[in-house]
Amino acid sequence: TDYAPLDAGVTAGWRLADVRVNVPKSLSVSEAETLLPNADIVWREDPAGDRHAQVATIMKNAVTLGAQGLRGSRPVIIEVTVTRFHALTFVAEQSEADWGVHNIRFSARVLDARSGEVLLDSVDIRAELPALSGQAMKAARAKGQTQKKMITAHVAKTIAGWLGIGPDNRTEFTRQGN
Repeated sequence: TDYAPLDAGVTAGWRLADVRVNVPKSLSVSEAETLLPNADIVWREDPAGDRHAQVATIMKNAVTLGAQGLRGSRPVIIEVTVTRFHALTFVAEQSEADWGVHNIRFSARVLDARSGEVLLDSVDIRAELPALSGQAMKAARAKGQTQKKMITAHVAKTIAGWLGIGPDNRTEFTRQGN
């Protein structure tokens, strides 16, 4: 089940000390240039390499950005475990059809940075967003927008909403390609 946003009164005393991201090696990776590769991790914008590490970096940056509004005195650690990071392949992105979903799922928990006490047990968070393709994505790229920037911004907003320090950005949508 998906999370309920935290009460701002609960998180008001927290201050971000660290973000730890785990991208389990058990998650499958696909480099197939097809419309919908069957894998847990599909990521193309970084050069070929360790996709688990690349996803961890993106998620650490996004969660850190999303938790910046925590201004309390109690230092906390947000631990994230990625369960799915499925962006569009370039084949899918170049399709002229208006379709596709960046499918980002993870669990998160909050620990006291000093004692290690679990302040919030692990919850599942879905941060899916409609992807751009075809002319819309070409126009976005011409303006400097990338999949990485869009995913980072969306995950950051999702984290802020979960922590009660921003609006809940989750919406219902139906779209081919998720």
